[in-house]
Amino acid sequence: MPVHRFEDVTLLITHYNRSRSLERLLRAFQDLGFQFGGIVVSDDGSRPEHLERLHLLKEAFNFNLVTTPKNRGLGNNINKGQDAVTTPYTLYVQEDFEPSDKFSIHFPDALQFMKEDQGLDLVRFYAYFPYPVMRPYGKGFSQMLYRWWHPDHLKLYMYSDHPHLRRSCFFEKFGRYPEGVRPDKTEYTMAVRFIQRGGKALFYNAFTTLFYQKNEGDETSTIGRVVWRQQKDPLTLFMRWCYLKIRLIKTTLDVGFKNTRR
Repeated sequence: MPVHRFEDVTLLITHYNRSRSLERLLRAFQDLGFQFGGIVVSDDGSRPEHLERLHLLKEAFNFNLVTTPKNRGLGNNINKGQDAVTTPYTLYVQEDFEPSDKFSIHFPDALQFMKEDQGLDLVRFYAYFPYPVMRPYGKGFSQMLYRWWHPDHLKLYMYSDHPHLRRSCFFEKFGRYPEGVRPDKTEYTMAVRFIQRGGKALFYNAFTTLFYQKNEGDETSTIGRVVWRQQKDPLTLFMRWCYLKIRLIKTTLDVGFKNTRR
């Protein structure tokens, strides 16, 4: 297996009560031959059995473990983890993801784009859905373009908490993550700021091929989902249609009538 050295990139992983998932993620990068300038694992007050395992993993994988005595939410977990990064670039991944073999091919392209284009703030590697408006950028990536008049509420999410590469000075332009709120509100607030402050980001077109999200066994997602949104009966579908229209209006108003044409 060839070695891929990225001395100017820190792998930042947020963790909460899923130490086996964390080990799988770290081992996957190791198996791909990735060597980073640093690895930071930011833990959000996990249970004692997971903390004990984290210290064992720290010895095995040589990472910087940043902890907190109690759960303080996703925003705090990312903030304190990012504060521990000392390299120019940060690869952010939550612990329930795993890179595919293809990631070693396309990650160097993303890093090169960041180095060549100083206006580029973020490169996204994973999503549930494609971004609504994009134009080709190169090597399988496209630039996301925000259009306030576009009729899809997903236009808000140029920024996402899913795996991405960003500049480690991210806070200087977009501020720190809000703390003391639900994870979805944390992500929403940062997504709004990203557009309002002129963020520029790329999106990998084959967005399900570079990372896999795995929630297995007793280490399932720690974030509750709204079940009614996934039901298919006519009344629920109508309610969801109304909900999405209201959300479209809200997100557009939250961002403001801003058009980024870069």
